[in-house]
Amino acid sequence: MKVLWLCNIIMPMIAKQLNLEVTNKEGWISGMAEAVLKNQQDNGLELAVAFPAPRNMFPENHDICRKVIKVGNAELDCYGFYEETGHAETYDPSLERKLQKIINAVRPDIVHCFGTEYPHTLAMARIFPDKSRLLIGLQGICALYAEAYFANLPEKVIRKVTLRDYLRRDSMVEQQQKFVKRGILEKESISLAGNITGRTEWDRLCTRKWNNTARYFNMNEILRPEFYEARWEADKCIPHSIFVSQGDYPIKGLHYMLQAMPMILAKYPDATLYVAGNSIVNYRTVKQKLKISGYGKYLRRLMKENRLFDRVRFLGKLDAVQMRDRFLKSSLFVCCSSLENSPNSLGEAMLLGMPCVSADVGGIPSLFVDGEDGIMYEGYRIGKKAGSGPRGLSDKDDAPMRAVSKRLANAVIEMWREPEKQAEYCKNARNHASRTHKQERNYQKLMEIYARIISGGQGDQAEDEKDIS
Repeated sequence: MKVLWLCNIIMPMIAKQLNLEVTNKEGWISGMAEAVLKNQQDNGLELAVAFPAPRNMFPENHDICRKVIKVGNAELDCYGFYEETGHAETYDPSLERKLQKIINAVRPDIVHCFGTEYPHTLAMARIFPDKSRLLIGLQGICALYAEAYFANLPEKVIRKVTLRDYLRRDSMVEQQQKFVKRGILEKESISLAGNITGRTEWDRLCTRKWNNTARYFNMNEILRPEFYEARWEADKCIPHSIFVSQGDYPIKGLHYMLQAMPMILAKYPDATLYVAGNSIVNYRTVKQKLKISGYGKYLRRLMKENRLFDRVRFLGKLDAVQMRDRFLKSSLFVCCSSLENSPNSLGEAMLLGMPCVSADVGGIPSLFVDGEDGIMYEGYRIGKKAGSGPRGLSDKDDAPMRAVSKRLANAVIEMWREPEKQAEYCKNARNHASRTHKQERNYQKLMEIYARIISGGQGDQAEDEKDIS
């Protein structure tokens, strides 16, 4: 069986061998690829991978390139094609021609697209003739991210345009509109697929609205290998330290966390917030100050108003080992996003067995059980005004953002207030994540999905319809 994977990025293991920049995103795909190639003699699967690549990879007058790399004892066929990934909201018809060349070269029995966030998935969905052998894997869902993008931010903040935003045409409103446009392309991709993999009840119900005839398969992820052996220990972490894995755009909800910090500090004056990923608030020169975004400027304002400059640490980009070590040093992981499907950062924190607090949004309840694996609080609600939280907190405040932040603060305080209960959460979370992200089981599930696609078998049994708003 020949399978072609279409990925959003160059997998780290490929980038390293080709001496290209290595990204820390979507590392779980490398884990699955390694499992497939390691067992190639048993599974009989010939794997090829296609991905957007930098221009310097292409020979002169070529728009695709082929490289072969070694992974253990196996060979992996790699195909690069050029795509303006910085403008994922714009469909480039030339992608169809490029991907057709790759299809002609590989002649796959199955095409497996990892994610719907970029136009190349739609291009592949349009050109691959046998839709019954086209499999689209859900990651983020742009159409719904567009609805949650502003994440309870005040209207005057949403409309704020800095010099950087104006010159780049990248204000918060323009960023949200890009998600809207990406969502339109995404819906067509999903509508064309004969098969869909997802990880949560939320993504299954969302995509069923756009394609109710595709076979849906449950497919959990293999996480980065660095997170399987290590284990969080309460006596080895920094007391009252909070870790947030990302905060460079509104969906990630860093503004909720900054609004929650004064309430947390009132109970725990030594509390410190650590934020990984791109920092959009720091500047040292006038030139750097001019490059700050509207959202970055608002975060700085919150830090100033709440006197948080010595309570928040921005860590920059971290690789897998650095991320793991930061998890282990922290006394609490918080997922404060306005919307997520199944965030790997939460899965990694759970797998390490550390205390976790999360917003009850999107697909997270399929990954994380409130009152068993940790504490959930009511977060942003698409199309709804904030209501009473799951722990009896009434939203009398007329500012929805402050109401969400209050519930977040209370969840953090509750976690630290009850160490015995916290230890129980940690044990449950580790056990839950060990089942969800078990490497061998998820590899076997992928092989089962491919076999069922080839044989024309049914998708996984669907649950009853539920309200997903």
